[in-house]
Amino acid sequence: MCGIGGKTIAEAQQTISYPEFVQWAKYRAKRGSLNLGLRVERGSALLATLYANSKSKNGGYGLHDFAPYHDQPILTLDELKQWDQA
Repeated sequence: MCGIGGKTIAEAQQTISYPEFVQWAKYRAKRGSLNLGLRVERGSALLATLYANSKSKNGGYGLHDFAPYHDQPILTLDELKQWDQA
């Protein structure tokens, strides 16, 4: 998996093997985007969430309240019912 950074998409498609691509896909599925800005935003949002929940009487803040460029998780019907009852 060395040497992938800094290459164009065309160069990467010519040089990366399928098993290596599968490894990268698994990494991204587990660890998220390789975009440095999004990773910094996520870390900052996590700290803001922890701080806001520690200063709030009710808590209830989530990571996505402080990370505008991250997609909101899709809630199931059961999760919505639980949230509505709270």
